[in-house]
Amino acid sequence: MSKVNKVVLAYSGGLDTSVILEWLKDTYNCEVVTFTADLGQGEELEPARQKAQQFGVKEIYIDDLREEFARDFVFPMFRANAIYEGEYLLGTSIARPLIAKRQVEIARETGADAVAHGATGKGNDQVRFELGYYGLEPGIKVIAPWREWDLLSREKLLAYAEEKGIPIEGKKEGGSPYSMDANMLHISYEGGILEDPWAEAEESMWKWSVAPEDAPDKPQYVELTFEHGDCTAIDGQAMSPAGILSKLNELGAAHGIGRLDIVENRYVGMKSRGCYETPGGTILLKAHRGIESITLDREAAHLKDELMPRYAKLIYNGYWFSPEREALQAAIDQTQQVVNGVVRVKLYKGAVSVVGRKSDTNSLFDERIATFEDDAGAYDQKDAEGFIKLNALRLKLQSRHRS
Repeated sequence: MSKVNKVVLAYSGGLDTSVILEWLKDTYNCEVVTFTADLGQGEELEPARQKAQQFGVKEIYIDDLREEFARDFVFPMFRANAIYEGEYLLGTSIARPLIAKRQVEIARETGADAVAHGATGKGNDQVRFELGYYGLEPGIKVIAPWREWDLLSREKLLAYAEEKGIPIEGKKEGGSPYSMDANMLHISYEGGILEDPWAEAEESMWKWSVAPEDAPDKPQYVELTFEHGDCTAIDGQAMSPAGILSKLNELGAAHGIGRLDIVENRYVGMKSRGCYETPGGTILLKAHRGIESITLDREAAHLKDELMPRYAKLIYNGYWFSPEREALQAAIDQTQQVVNGVVRVKLYKGAVSVVGRKSDTNSLFDERIATFEDDAGAYDQKDAEGFIKLNALRLKLQSRHRS
């Protein structure tokens, strides 16, 4: 093992990262700094501090990153309408670069020469974390215990924990058998029955939202205000980005919105089945596309739609700090200067529908031209004949060659 003096560990306080903490000290004979991020996952984080103190950690960071997460990561991503493989709203993917960024900052603050994470060698997160580290601090030493140690079974992990006096908290009666990850954008579920892609997820698995069939029988209407592509108010009440996301989560969850069950293609090469709850993000995405529909020029909108899968793939694969993502972001943000206005959505039984949209300053919708009634000369329908003939010319030529 190369010499390491101090390492910053992404630490949750759970069994795996507690084992990693002790393993780092044993294996590298180094000082460990713990870092726990509050990304709005809804869990009490103080126990992580207490556990770290029990293990003799002197430098403990527990940082509230909710506003930064929503403002600098989630909102820019939603300006692009980013979804991976047509469905996944990238809730886990977009959190990893922020965690990596803060770990590198803490390493600089504390004089650490290494960072460590608890991601396994089978998943995407190892890639996302490490591309983030190297993109921000090229010379940093990265330690990935799951790729180094021999604790590759639950039994070995528990035996090591017992040997080191690490508390093993058994699952509560009726506790979840799933591997879960949560932040203020979503909660994900993997493992257990979900490893059979034919098996339907149990209703008891879902933690945030009511089942659509149990949602209120009366729809709820909500108005979202947008400025430069970002939602800034709900029903006329101005809120911060984190406040917006939290409120939309509350509204969406109450109406059974945002549940997703998919099989996705991981960057490391395998297919993986996962379930997700993204209530607020689902509403935000629908509303954002609604306001873009009347404020964006047709070709600008179509170009965004062409760029979006590439942008989403970059985030999914961990390239948030890459020059290509930044270049795409600059292009996307340029289009958002005119995305201002209000969208009215209807929430009902698991569905979110755009039922109204308006922009006093940037609407390109001209009722005089679009009307089916007399347009008083705003549009000369005879012009369409030449337009059609010019566009049909190549088709006519092709048809003659075929006959």
